Amino acid sequence: MIIKKSRNSQRRRRHSRARSYFAGTAERPRLCVYRANKHMYAQIIDDSSHTTLVSASTLETGIKAGLEGTADVAAAKAVGEALGRRALDKGITEVVFDRSGYIYHGRVAALAEGAREAGLKF
Repeated sequence: MIIKKSRNSQRRRRHSRARSYFAGTAERPRLCVYRANKHMYAQIIDDSSHTTLVSASTLETGIKAGLEGTADVAAAKAVGEALGRRALDKGITEVVFDRSGYIYHGRVAALAEGAREAGLKF
């Protein structure tokens, strides 16, 4: 009998495989993306000290206020821009982009584009 694996378990497997290649350091932390059905989350993580340095999501009232919906490309771009501005305020200019096993397309690509426009380099 063939047992079909869920998409999320396959994504988590891809994510763990990719995480074996890179990690965020104090000099170049990791920008991690999580894409849910209704919202977008992103955080910048220093893996050496196991701390989240900066985070942003569509759940925040400041980001959600200017959007029609929270599950579209415009919302993802707004999250990326907010994350980029907050990172620059903390002195973070370079990051490693961790797409968390998602395809670099649509909302994930829009978030990365917004972070780049705000001034992050990756």
